[in-house]
Amino acid sequence: MSELSDEFSNLVHIMDELREKCPWDKKQTIQTLRSMTLEETYELTDAITEGDWQQIREELGDLLLHIVFYSRIGREENQFTLEEVIQGICKKLIHRHPHIYGDVEKEGLAQVTSAEDVKQNWEKIKLKEGKKSVISGLPNSLPAMVKAMRLQEKSKQVGFEWDHAGQVWNKVEEELKELQEAVASGKQDDMEDEMGDVLFSLVNYARFIYVDAENALERTNKKFISRFTRMEEAAAAENRHLHDMTLEEMDALWNLIKKKDR
Repeated sequence: MSELSDEFSNLVHIMDELREKCPWDKKQTIQTLRSMTLEETYELTDAITEGDWQQIREELGDLLLHIVFYSRIGREENQFTLEEVIQGICKKLIHRHPHIYGDVEKEGLAQVTSAEDVKQNWEKIKLKEGKKSVISGLPNSLPAMVKAMRLQEKSKQVGFEWDHAGQVWNKVEEELKELQEAVASGKQDDMEDEMGDVLFSLVNYARFIYVDAENALERTNKKFISRFTRMEEAAAAENRHLHDMTLEEMDALWNLIKKKDR
């Protein structure tokens, strides 16, 4: 623990020196750091997706630096200190884990026997803290698919949930039918609304069959990139370009590449 404390103190010391001596670091604000923090977060996400532990370690370091950087600026602006940031998260974690640090019965919460019980108690505690809605608190800029999944997970905590996956699939089929009707009407707003309903219901179905919809779509994106690139390479090997080929010719190449992947 002492070694960890020493390393963390060293990071804070380096940040302080950079803030005081480096022209670039001296210039930064919470606004200028924001976009870089997003980029670092996505780089960490990529590393996690790839299962690259070495890269995960590096990206975590970059994010930790950002936390220390924001805290340094917060201290300069007399808003908060790094110590207060750490104290705040420690206090929150202890308060929201009464099954570890408190008494669930005294707080009117359910006994914990599973991860699902913990999530339900977590949402109840947040409501007691003054949160107005079970589904509030999600960032506005959260990607739509991730937001859909989190909304469904949150509403589940109060019992707003189908009983089994079959019911959810029926809802998918219902939404698909409504989308077809909207397409037939030719009304753009209706088509967009119904397409959103289809996607939302598919995310819900994915959740019911224990598939992360975001991960699933990203896997398909990567598969498409790989196959399309190889299709371009195959065409180039024959001194041809895709834009000179018919759809049937490209489809034949695609199926050949797809067959090789199996």
